[in-house]
Amino acid sequence: MKDKSLQGGCFCGAVRFEIDGPILYSCFCHCRSCRRASGGAYVPWATFDKAKLRLVAGALKEYRSSPDVTRGHCANCGTTLTYEHKGRAGQVDVTLTSFEDPARFVPAAHIWVEDKLPWVHIDDDLPRFVRTTGSAEI
Repeated sequence: MKDKSLQGGCFCGAVRFEIDGPILYSCFCHCRSCRRASGGAYVPWATFDKAKLRLVAGALKEYRSSPDVTRGHCANCGTTLTYEHKGRAGQVDVTLTSFEDPARFVPAAHIWVEDKLPWVHIDDDLPRFVRTTGSAEI
């Protein structure tokens, strides 16, 4: 994706953001904590340079879901919006479906497939990793 401003926000519209690309990485995450945080079977994420994320309305309510992870959501409607890991300082993951036009993004891999629910069937040709990229590929 070329450098350009991307807009998005939460379900109720209280939190709005803009990001100046590019996407550094994108994936479908099947880990248990992403599923629980979002209420979905898996979460599509895109990674950006954190300095390029601007909140233009509202504020993120942050929750430390594990010692190294902080998740951001709308305090009003609960929409999961961001994920930050201490091991990737300076980067932020944003839920792809929170963008105005999520269909324009194509995730590049499936991660944490070891946690995938048994009734979720992956029928694409994207790489599949046991855990994160760099772990064993399935």
